[in-house]
Amino acid sequence: MLETIVWTDDGVVMIDQRRLPREEIFVTCRTYEDVAEAIRNMTIRGAPAIGVAAAMGVALGVQQGADFEKVCSTLAATRPTAVNLFWGIERMRRLHAATSGDPGRMIEEAKQIRLEDIAVCEAIGRNGADLVPDGKTVLTHCNAGALATAGYGTALGVIRAAVSAGKKIDVYADETRPFLQGARLTAWELQHDGIPVKLITDNMAGHFLHSGKIGCVVVGADRIAANGDVANKIGTYSVAVLAKENNVPFYVAAPISTLDLKIATGQQIPIEQRAPEEVTHVFGVPVAPENIAVENPAFDVTPNRYVTAIITERGVARAPYEEALRKLASAASSAA
Repeated sequence: MLETIVWTDDGVVMIDQRRLPREEIFVTCRTYEDVAEAIRNMTIRGAPAIGVAAAMGVALGVQQGADFEKVCSTLAATRPTAVNLFWGIERMRRLHAATSGDPGRMIEEAKQIRLEDIAVCEAIGRNGADLVPDGKTVLTHCNAGALATAGYGTALGVIRAAVSAGKKIDVYADETRPFLQGARLTAWELQHDGIPVKLITDNMAGHFLHSGKIGCVVVGADRIAANGDVANKIGTYSVAVLAKENNVPFYVAAPISTLDLKIATGQQIPIEQRAPEEVTHVFGVPVAPENIAVENPAFDVTPNRYVTAIITERGVARAPYEEALRKLASAASSAA
């Protein structure tokens, strides 16, 4: 299994996702500022992975005697959309209050959050495997695999579990412009696991959804509102609309920690805006006219009417989502 992020005596070690698939380079974050920068510049990315990184960043800051509130605020300011970031910080904040900031306890909690994430993703995979039709192709967008989590993955966890259950499936991976997480990361992960995968450009998704080859779409999520609206990588909304038009089930795989039940609808989810260079350049090479105006939202929101089901570690939620998601979140809280 890929190890996205681990705690070591030297610091927080993570694979540099910006360098994949050309190079497998690991970086060591020795301070909480290093962790914050790694989240901001997408050395590490994916909502669950960011949550783990944030927890480890807090633990590093406490270990090194940094001002606790500054540590938390610095990490919280890195990326606004993925709610797992704030969930990880808040969990560490509660422990800090309960233990008077005991560094050893904080470090052990950060390690535990990583282990829990792996177990949660494996449970999501088991809960979603039955929904994947045998003998068909699965379409996915962006990267919701081991790299986006502490290991195993959410959407790719469902695919991995279906393959482990003996289903004969293959995958179409959207390239996911502008950062190419599908081309660079999802395709690399699935090849690494020996799962048949074909890379397609984002604007090919409608063609293949209309072809009858695709049995379902499975994606991850960065934040899910109380009504089941889903924020995920930009382009997800288009895929969901095309799936609905062609009667293809559209599944979202995410942990309970990605639910934000304080937000009524997806309209309240903050959407991160990223640098224009991600659109105008590919690997540093300009592909657009100089000084062209650019819009670069990193995420979009898929309304709940396009979501067939939301797969969590506690079970599968279907509409009406307000009731179903609250029930799953309540069950998770009771088990904690």
